[in-house]
This record gives sequence, C-alpha cells and structure tokens, in this order.
Amino acid sequence: MALTAVGLGSIIGSGWLFGAERAAALAGPAAILAWVIGAAVALTIALTYSELGSMFPKAGGMVRYGQYSHGSLAGYLAAWANWIAIVSVIPGEATASVQYMSSWDFGWAKALYDGKELTGSGVALASVLLLFYFFLNWFAITLFAKTNTAITVFKVVVPTLTAGALLLSHFDTGNVTDHGGFTPNGWSSVFTAVAVSGIVWAYNGFQSPLNMAGEARNPGKSLPKAVISSILISLVIYVALQIAFLTAVPAADLAHGGWSGLSFNSPLADLSLAWGLNWLAMLLYADAFVSPSGTGMIYAATTSRMIQGVQENGHLPGIFGKVDPKTGIPRPALLLNLVIAFIFLAVFRGWGSLAEIVSVATVISYITGPVAVMSLRRLSPDLPRPVQLRAMPVIAPIAMVFGSLVLYWARWPLTGKVIFIMAIGLPIWAWYELRKPWAQLRPHLAAGAWMVTYLLVMAAVSWAGGTEFGGRGYLPGGWDILVVALIGLAFYVWGVRSAWRNPTLLEAERELGTTPAGADSEDDERAKADARV
Repeated sequence: MALTAVGLGSIIGSGWLFGAERAAALAGPAAILAWVIGAAVALTIALTYSELGSMFPKAGGMVRYGQYSHGSLAGYLAAWANWIAIVSVIPGEATASVQYMSSWDFGWAKALYDGKELTGSGVALASVLLLFYFFLNWFAITLFAKTNTAITVFKVVVPTLTAGALLLSHFDTGNVTDHGGFTPNGWSSVFTAVAVSGIVWAYNGFQSPLNMAGEARNPGKSLPKAVISSILISLVIYVALQIAFLTAVPAADLAHGGWSGLSFNSPLADLSLAWGLNWLAMLLYADAFVSPSGTGMIYAATTSRMIQGVQENGHLPGIFGKVDPKTGIPRPALLLNLVIAFIFLAVFRGWGSLAEIVSVATVISYITGPVAVMSLRRLSPDLPRPVQLRAMPVIAPIAMVFGSLVLYWARWPLTGKVIFIMAIGLPIWAWYELRKPWAQLRPHLAAGAWMVTYLLVMAAVSWAGGTEFGGRGYLPGGWDILVVALIGLAFYVWGVRSAWRNPTLLEAERELGTTPAGADSEDDERAKADARV
C-alpha cells in the first residue's frame, strides 16, 4: 500500500492540472485517446522495470539496470537520461504551483506569470518552493513518509471531484463534434500529444516505487502491484478529467482558433470560475500547491537515491554516496539535485517547456528497460526473479517499439535538442572511464555502442521524417511509423545480443549469493580481470 501511495503520489502531480488543456490544444477531442495510448506505453515499459526492480531491490534502482546488463557506457547514458528526466520534474512542480497562483485576483499574483513563462518574481517564489522540498527531505523525511498516504488521498480525491463537478456543471457535446471534429489536427497530433503535452510526464511517476524498492519489505509482491495499480488508477482519473475539460470549455473560447487557440493560465480553475464553481476553484488553487509539492518532495527523495546509485556505479565522487547514519538520507546527493533544479528553473521558466524536456528525456531513459530485462534473462538465468512474466519476451520488444515511436512523435527539433543534452553528460563518463586501460575499456564500449548508435539514428530519422512530426518530409506518412518501429526492433535485438557479464553484474550476483548456470567463462574471466585492474 505504501509503495502504491508513492507511485500514485508521484504520478498525480502537476500533469493533471495542465495536461488536459495542452493535449486538447494539440489533438482536440482525440486527446482522450492520447491518454490511453500513453498509459499503454507506460504500462508495457513499467512491466519490464518491475522485473528488474524485484531482482535488484536497491535504492536508485532505475539508474543501475543498464550498468548490470551492458557495463559502464550504456549504464551511464541510461542513468544520465533518467536523472535528467526526474530531477527536472522538481522545478516543474514548483513552476506549476506558481503558474496556478497567477490566476489569483491580486496584482502581485498576476505578475508572477506573463502568459508564457514565470517572471522574475515567479521564479523567486518557485525557488522558495524548491527549498521547501529540499528541507523537508533533509530534516523531516520521517514526517513526510507518515503523511504521504494522506497527501496521496487528497491528490486523488481533488481531481476526481474536479472531473465530476465540471461534467455536472456543463456538458457540451458540441465541443466534441464541432470546431474541426474529433481529430481537428489529424492523427499525427494525437501521437505528438502523447509525447510532449505532459502525458509522458503525468505517467512517469511509476518509477518512484522502483527507486524506493530497497526500502520495501516484500518487493516481489509489492512492486508489480504498486506500478500497475498506480498507472491504471491514474488512467481513469486522467481520462475523466480530459472529458470534463473538453465538454466544459465555453463555446466562445473555441470560436476563434478552435482548440489550438486555448490559452488558460490555470486551465481547470479558470473553467471552474467560468461556470460559477468558485468553491472548486478555491480547492484547485489549494491543490495546485498540495499535488505538485507532494510530487516534488517525493522526487527530491528519489533523485537523491538515483545520485547515490550513479556514484556507486563509479561515475561521481564518493561524497555523493554518503548517507546520513541517523536518517538514512544521502544528503550530499540531495544538495546536488537542489543546485541542478535551480538551474533548470532559471533556464526553463514555463511548465510547458519543462514538460517537453522531461518527456523526451524520460523516453530515452525508458529504452534500456526492455533491453536490460531480456539481456539479464540470458546472462543470469538463475538470479532470483520474484516478478517474472511469461510474456516478457513479447512485452519487451513491444515496449522498445513504443518508446521509439514516442521519441519520434516528440517532433524535430525537440528530439535533437534532448539527445544533445544526453551528449552533454558524456564528459563526466569519459573522466572516469577513459583513463582505464584499453583492454578494460573496450568491452564497455562494444556493449554500449548500440545505445549511442540508436540515439544518433533516431535523431537522423526525426530530422528526415514526416513534416507532421517536424521533419524534412523525406519519409512519407505511414512509412515513417513503420521505419521507426523496425528501427526499435533492430536495436532491441542488437542491445540484447551485446550484453555481457561485466564486473557490476558479477558483484550483484555475489551480493545475491548466486552463480548462474551456463555462464560464459570467457566473459567471466574478462570481467574479473576488469574488476581487478
């Protein structure tokens, strides 16, 4: 129950406050399908990570799995992408709270947001919220852990109540049929909405139970339940909210520009006021602090465990692996994440721009899960797997295809920009790895080549792809989707075949007290020599 509360508390953050409007602006009424597609993508990928999380129930698990299966290069890239995706959520949640506050009927509040991004005063107030998340984790994590279930209940009740109240107050089915019909901007806009409107962001919280797996009593049973339950519950809530939003928008707001012309500062609160639901607007203003702040505090905790995991992988100074003996909190890691959150807040001042970065980085981090889970089944078949789905050989490649499609749907040049951000992290990896002897470094490079090549190929395909996805149009519509799906399958096969029994995996096997039958002795000797150097 506690892990489900963590997952649901992470999922229901700021995504529901803005996602319905942004998805509708892109896809119109078909935004409903975008939420369903997003849930399907998240669920298939989450199932691969559930097996991995049950195998290695360690803090910061999401940044470790690629290292176990493919060594330092692929492991680092996956960890970097995952960390970027999660740490940038923290300022995003603070931004969401302040952006909703800008609809208050006070001059100082309206000055917090200029319609596109936070102003100087808005950034200052969001910075105060970041400090609040930080200090609560620093000093009072026990108090937060005890109150998180109550916070999660509140976060579930308010969006449910919002959807019901808006549906009862104004249910205009003409909004669905008029103003361009169900898909006013074509089906490609539905797919783009999945990638960049905050839908990937909204479901990304399923990672939190995995990152907290080391603190679970029975991860084999609790992890899959927590992950699957949190995604399905949130799907029902998100679809209800999307329908409520679509049918509650006043026709006058759609008369000029249709769905693409929507520009609410505080979408659900503004609609509540439009239909005289002042009590609901007040509740939403309050929840705009509770929901994002609850998620921000959870992510501040989980990202500190991720930094701890990266340090234990050997790619950060030892100080970031230190844990306070009294509280169990990796405080130096918590401080590093605070600094990075301030940088993201200063550069990306709007919820929408942060949602785009988070979504694409998240998708990049997703691709190692399907590859790692099947790689480890080949490399270490005897490792304990409390969660082991018979359908995983089918689920894993489907998850890889889904991840590749969402990355493509994010549109060029956004895909290229985020892939460039991935490259920014490589000098850190190089600092720790390139000083090693070539014989030790070579297998890590060979095993990680698939991931580097995958990112380059996906950037090229995004650039050359269909114009509806921001590309140059060299790939005709329909065929581009097929090409991306085949690319995903090809790199899935390459990734699984390139995995090797590296020192990190051998160490994990020793910790778990297993020696997998049929292990490749040549790989073992090479890995042991690697570890000794």
